[in-house]
Amino acid sequence: MATRDQIIDIAIGDGHIAGTLITPATLVAGVLFVHGWGGSQEQYLARAREIAALGCVCLAFDLGGHAATRPRFETVSRESNLRDVLAAYDILAAQPAVDRSAIAVVGSSYGGYLAAILTSMRAVKWLALRAPALYIDTGWEVPKLQLHKEQDLKAYRNSLVGPEENRALRACAAFQGDTLIIESELDSIIPATVITSYRGAFIQSRSLTYRVIQGADHGLSQDTSQRAYTSLLVNWLTEMVFGAREGNAVRQTSKDSAKAMPEAPPKPG
Repeated sequence: MATRDQIIDIAIGDGHIAGTLITPATLVAGVLFVHGWGGSQEQYLARAREIAALGCVCLAFDLGGHAATRPRFETVSRESNLRDVLAAYDILAAQPAVDRSAIAVVGSSYGGYLAAILTSMRAVKWLALRAPALYIDTGWEVPKLQLHKEQDLKAYRNSLVGPEENRALRACAAFQGDTLIIESELDSIIPATVITSYRGAFIQSRSLTYRVIQGADHGLSQDTSQRAYTSLLVNWLTEMVFGAREGNAVRQTSKDSAKAMPEAPPKPG
């Protein structure tokens, strides 16, 4: 097991003696789950428990305007929901066991859109997007429900969009971590052109994995689609998290490879 060394002073009377405190390197990856519009944290709890079993700290939460705050459903904006995501991220990153340099964010639909933007504001190492939505940048602070009335989102989503035209895609273009994009084959809400726009935006991503769930609709209404998504997500995060741990173990072994000093016999006196 990898360890962490900390040089300490031990007070002895009026003086000090030196010591080295050696502790297990127990920091683990954190995983933040962002549900879609009209959803809730319940959609991710089972998956979060499965991923937590890999040795991760997971956080699923309800966006404002959903679940217990449903009365605000008609008034919440992208601005307020992004604040929700930032607050949830900060809670996760502040957990004592979480390695702040190893945080994954998983987002679906509207949550995927917000998760993409989050990468421009917080440190994210791994980003998983399932059927990420796309919205026009104008009207950022108006109620989200009004966007479908004031913007021609259908036409916008059926045309290719570049990073220079969209805040979420600009964040994707600057993202340098590992990315997973999952598309639903029969998605009537997020067309293939949106997925193509997202895929094209990740020009600096360290790796980009793209998968299509055959026969799946946007909401993954079939049990087979739900299982396929869980399998894709868990397998990808397993590869990412364990790959990072193995890399750290190799570096730690190299660092600590010097021979142990032999015990010196006490000098007479």
